[in-house]
Amino acid sequence: MLIDFFDTVRRAKVPCSIREYLDLVEAVQARVAFADLEEFYALARLILVKDEKHYDKFDKAFAAYFEGIEALPSLFDDASIPAEWMRKEMEKLLSEEEMAKIESLGGFDELMKTLQERLEEQKKRHQGGNKMIGTGGTSPFGAEGYNPEGVRIDQNRSRHKKAAKVWEQRNYKNLDDNVQLGIRNIKVALRRLRRFARQGAADELDMNDTISSTARNAGMLDIKMVPERHNAVKVLLFFDVGGSMDPHVRVCEELFSAARTEFKHMETFYFHNCLYESVWKNNIRRMNERTETWDILRKYGQDYRVIFVGDAMMAPYEVTHAGGSVEHWNEEPGAVWMERMANHFDKLVWLNPAPEDHWGNGGSLGAIRTLVKDKMYPMTLSGLEDAMRFLSK
Repeated sequence: MLIDFFDTVRRAKVPCSIREYLDLVEAVQARVAFADLEEFYALARLILVKDEKHYDKFDKAFAAYFEGIEALPSLFDDASIPAEWMRKEMEKLLSEEEMAKIESLGGFDELMKTLQERLEEQKKRHQGGNKMIGTGGTSPFGAEGYNPEGVRIDQNRSRHKKAAKVWEQRNYKNLDDNVQLGIRNIKVALRRLRRFARQGAADELDMNDTISSTARNAGMLDIKMVPERHNAVKVLLFFDVGGSMDPHVRVCEELFSAARTEFKHMETFYFHNCLYESVWKNNIRRMNERTETWDILRKYGQDYRVIFVGDAMMAPYEVTHAGGSVEHWNEEPGAVWMERMANHFDKLVWLNPAPEDHWGNGGSLGAIRTLVKDKMYPMTLSGLEDAMRFLSK
């Protein structure tokens, strides 16, 4: 069975190897998860999935493979699930009072026997009542009702928490490395760009050092504190605004929101179409309060990671010619300023929100791509992860 399940997961494009499969087989043989589909789901995901971006693919593969496997009649056909084990599970789930009620009705064996008889007797759905297998009643068998000695059948949730919960829902449907980004996805990708350092006041317990120091101190407690860890990566974020970027406002806002929570040292600037001799930090006062690009090159060192966000869709002369800007007369071409940025900062990338199959190789986009040394990435989860991987080297 596990071979077919493993093959189903692989076909869902979850990258897992024979090594992970053998680990899963070994864990199942050791009964780490036994006779419980939800436990097996957690175990299989832990072993087979190495990156949370693949959780949704795994969930869909799991649902496709195990659809209908919770059908109760299979319990009577499968000799691998001992009645003694089921009895112990019920003892763990139910209170002493409820177990006493079961015994008053003849005990566990009688309950299972009656259930099998009802399954054979009943030929249609039953709503309410206190005998047949159905919903909303007080029968010991069914769903949406209540009976302390009951067995839940064919229900996607537990109303009274008296039966073992079955595996039921996809919780990671937003994580996929081929979809456009949302805040949750962006945070997952940005976490690849981290370089932790401890700075400031020592207000966090250093457990390992405390244990070692206490041992060296003949058992006398010697508490050691350290500063809290912070992400020490420093980022410059440049957003293209206006014109063809208007349809991408939402994803840019999400990127900005996620980056602001992930990076303690981050400066944000705006430009239009291409980088020229100045940028700005406030779009409302963009004509009056500008920052010279030269000042950025002088102020920020090479240890900063630089991220440009834009679709690079403009007239080619806006990149290649003096006076090419559509807003003002630029003394030097935008290409000159992009070259200066790329030469000053070793780690520079360009994130493009336009679909990658629309890029092409020529025009303004091709020119920008060349200026950033081919470090242009699509704004998908996989594209953002690739960009962060390059910046973290």
